[in-house]
Amino acid sequence: MKALHTYFNTISAIEESTWLTVKSIFREYSLKKGDYFVESGDIATKVGFLRKGVIRAFYRNNEGSEYNKHFFVENNMVGGYSSLVSQQPNTINQQALTDCELLIGEYSKITALLNQHQDLERLLRKMAEGYFVDKEKREVEIVLLDANKRYAIFQKEYPQLEQLIPQYHIASYLGITPTQLSRIRSQK
Repeated sequence: MKALHTYFNTISAIEESTWLTVKSIFREYSLKKGDYFVESGDIATKVGFLRKGVIRAFYRNNEGSEYNKHFFVENNMVGGYSSLVSQQPNTINQQALTDCELLIGEYSKITALLNQHQDLERLLRKMAEGYFVDKEKREVEIVLLDANKRYAIFQKEYPQLEQLIPQYHIASYLGITPTQLSRIRSQK
């Protein structure tokens, strides 16, 4: 729980009384490699703090092709945010690429505390703002940068990930084929 507390305070300080209340909502949870945290079509109800492991967020089109959107690594929140907020079916899958350890909590229990704890409301707002900024940055990268630059950014943002996950997941995230990724890597 200490890592979750530190994570929250890094984004926006929360009072000790707020932390004690929020802490009681979370419990330990494990995912095996290949298991889903949330699947497309489900209405998301829980959020998780990834203590150990790697989870990918991806879309699957009608033909079954998959497109990796994001990788979650240790000390980050996971969950179907749009579905949590809208209570509509989730459109993104979140799947464990390694065995994972998480702390999970019911989103409705967290949001029920917002009127009593302004510091928690501020924390969630700052988290949402951070997600928005990251999403926009990623969209700009995909549209405006070539594959070599996107790969360099990937290496900087996820320095150990190449050793943990299959290369085809990285290629999908970069919007290129595995063959193109091999060429880029051989040029380095």
